[in-house]
Amino acid sequence: MLRLVPGTPDAVLPALTAVLDGAGTPFAPVPADSASAERVKQAVAPDEPLESDDCAVILTTSGSSGEPKGVMLSRAALVASATATHERLGGPGQWVLPMKPYFVGGLQILTRSLLAGYAPVIAWDHPDLTAAAAAMTAPRRYTAMVPTQLARYLETSADALRRFDAIVIGGAAMPASLKERALAAGVAAIPAYGMTETGSGCVYAGEPLAGTSLRLEDERILISGPTLFSGYRLRPEVTAEVLRDGWFRTQDRGRFVDGRLQVIGRLDDVVISGGVNVTLTAVQARLLEHPAVKDAVVLGVPDAEWGSRVVAFVVGDVALAEVRDFVAEVLPRTWAPRDVIGLTALPMLASGKVDRQSLLEGVR
Repeated sequence: MLRLVPGTPDAVLPALTAVLDGAGTPFAPVPADSASAERVKQAVAPDEPLESDDCAVILTTSGSSGEPKGVMLSRAALVASATATHERLGGPGQWVLPMKPYFVGGLQILTRSLLAGYAPVIAWDHPDLTAAAAAMTAPRRYTAMVPTQLARYLETSADALRRFDAIVIGGAAMPASLKERALAAGVAAIPAYGMTETGSGCVYAGEPLAGTSLRLEDERILISGPTLFSGYRLRPEVTAEVLRDGWFRTQDRGRFVDGRLQVIGRLDDVVISGGVNVTLTAVQARLLEHPAVKDAVVLGVPDAEWGSRVVAFVVGDVALAEVRDFVAEVLPRTWAPRDVIGLTALPMLASGKVDRQSLLEGVR
């Protein structure tokens, strides 16, 4: 039996408490807006019997490049992730929740809070970080957020950020420029890598948490350990593709630099355009160095002539010719975008990731 609960902290917290105590009914948190709620319900199929005996919660992937999938997480996986996180950060503490608890980052803030024995400070709806930081009473103080939130708080609430012993940054890659800003501001921001399938971040600053193992297959990142999910809800064929012999085969590319994992990008971030392999993440990183570009994402769009057409979605006032010349200064000119689409802001999912699907739909 699977129970649907509203995706608010006051509904998720008691449901989570019950499953962590071993006496609760497995649940799936549901967003408030009707369209998102319907997508979650289709992914988690609440009326169908559960195929895993150790399922505690089902969360959905963000669906940034397609339909979301229901990810089954066990009590053991939730606890292992929270315990390893506290071990890496220096011990249990009190957490501020500035994220939605129906995504794994927010849910695990609540899990860590329950295991630490400190009430979380809820700041998810109207996140006044200054007030939230002032309300903390524990000796050690933590929070987690996506890079976009950190960038905004550095502008408005840097003093509040400095009150935390650690701020875990996940949900998307943390740009080098943002790392530099946080460091200059004296903010203890730790980039984390992980996903719903790994029970939240399982690699902090390039080093796996206790119990987590990493290896590369060609460039594909593989992960094993006690935080892994039990499978995709009612998708056994997809589960079998990615869970093999205790290893989760991610869709991400990586390499080891001085013993630390460096995430290069997604496997589908390399497209063939006019017969040339183009690494989209490298083009995107170069664009973000342009002084007129506030934010950007680079995608491959299907094209009859080129196979994939490299398109830059840019927040900032910059022309196509300038973009192409700027990229070509350090990368092959054949990698330079063939289109630039100006936006006032990148469309974001509630998880803090760029809504790649909506961008692609807008240009096809």
